Amino acid sequence: MLSDIEIAAQAKMKKITEIAADLGIDEDMLEPYGHYKAKLSEELFSRLADKPDGKLILVTAINPTPAGEGKTTVSVGLAQSMAKIGKKAILALREPSLGPVFGIKGGAAGGGYAQVVPMEDINLHFTGDMHAITAANNLLCAALDNSLQQGNPLGIDQRRVLFKRCMDMNDRALRQIIVGLGSKVNGIPREDGFQITVASEIMAILCLAADLDDLKARLKRILVAYTYDGKPVFADDLKVCGAMAALLKDAIKPNLVQTLENTPAIMHGGPFANIAHGCNSVRATKLGLKLADYCITEAGFGSDLGAEKFMDIKCRFAGLEPSCVVLVATIRALKYNGGVPRAELTKENTEALEKGMVNLKTHIENMRKYGVPVVVAINRFHTDTDAEIECIEKFCASMNVEVSLAEIFAKGGEGGKDLAQKVCNVIENVPCDFHTLYDEKLPVKEKLDIIAKEIYRADGVIYTAQAEKALKEINYLGYSQMPVCVAKTQYSLSDDPSKLGKPQGFSITVRDLRISAGAGFVVAYTGDIMTMPGLPKTPAAQNIDVDSDGNISGLF
Repeated sequence: MLSDIEIAAQAKMKKITEIAADLGIDEDMLEPYGHYKAKLSEELFSRLADKPDGKLILVTAINPTPAGEGKTTVSVGLAQSMAKIGKKAILALREPSLGPVFGIKGGAAGGGYAQVVPMEDINLHFTGDMHAITAANNLLCAALDNSLQQGNPLGIDQRRVLFKRCMDMNDRALRQIIVGLGSKVNGIPREDGFQITVASEIMAILCLAADLDDLKARLKRILVAYTYDGKPVFADDLKVCGAMAALLKDAIKPNLVQTLENTPAIMHGGPFANIAHGCNSVRATKLGLKLADYCITEAGFGSDLGAEKFMDIKCRFAGLEPSCVVLVATIRALKYNGGVPRAELTKENTEALEKGMVNLKTHIENMRKYGVPVVVAINRFHTDTDAEIECIEKFCASMNVEVSLAEIFAKGGEGGKDLAQKVCNVIENVPCDFHTLYDEKLPVKEKLDIIAKEIYRADGVIYTAQAEKALKEINYLGYSQMPVCVAKTQYSLSDDPSKLGKPQGFSITVRDLRISAGAGFVVAYTGDIMTMPGLPKTPAAQNIDVDSDGNISGLF
């Protein structure tokens, strides 16, 4: 059996100019990065402005498990399958972060015969967007520390600096650090810390900005610190937002690549869904809707995280309306939710499957609360038995939801034709009445209460003393009427990763709240979620190598 990278290496890629031509994009609208990837120019947006939008399909999933769900694989395969049934489709995905690539999760370009290529480039440096975001973020941090060093003209309280440095790598040792140690010329000593680049507010801003002017305006609104007398200090006060925008002028342009079957894919932006809003850029999605009849996008982790934020943050800000939700699950993952140990997931166990399907049921109900029809995609494995398949088909019938067994990993687009046809049938025949879950003008506590009770199925929300203090500050500064972005574990509907299935009798604990004024939302930190992940005991990086000819191995 070939590995993902071996399959990708055998891909017969078309030149990116050919992929663009198939979409009706002239060569002068491309800014190539080699033969197989390119930036899409600003002029393309204005050329397509009057073209009608296609249909938007969101791919989400149940809560992730060690058994794997394959959400990106299904997203890629669905786009390939659309082409197989004669539909014009395009992907709009996030860019991978180096943290998971070298950590435990691996890359984010799909798998098997449903991948986005060139896989190695995409999973590593790609077109440099992550580096540009990192540089812009850290320029702002450097300017802040320089202001402190140069007499502190803004009166910044070094104990109340909010904006952290970042890097696109899992490095737990940088979560809490001291900067400015040594002699006087090294700066003012203070506590600081790093977060991973995908959790940076700059990433969120890039993904939500309408254009370069909007990006610059959002950068200026970033709340970076407070003064000694409690007044807010914004990025605009440090006078480097123009330079930050200059670093991001190319990064704001979406990237065009292709799948193994030469289906076009736009990859742009990469916020995590457990610590950020978890969706690719608004610009990429809107461009995809102009370029094809169907635009397939995904939101990170389960529907309780990425999909909720897609609906309540991205769609709200961008005026997007999804026509269908594809909810990905595996029989193995549902058995895991039913209490089966990972080592025994390949054995038939319909009793555990039925028990674990409560997690799938909750996610179906979650998505229906937004008025969008749902199709369940079962990412099929060869160990799935006929009895288990029959069990899940009966369950979906009882929920009055379409279900498709997708063999996309093994067969590519051919293995998802049934899924593609069912998605199209649902879009054409099932009414869609999209709406957000809450009114953003509600108080922060009311919005969090709605999310906790309606999506997580919690009894309520508990606030620590720090969270209550932060909430008062949010209300005082006038930022309470913004959507809420909840940072929460992806492994459970609750804020406790050990609670599988559909937990009951619990409350969500909010330990802190932060204002992301540039992005336009309030971040609520729950449980022990970290904005700088760590590497596992055996990082994936230990298996990656490159030979003397430049061929990479071990990447997945």
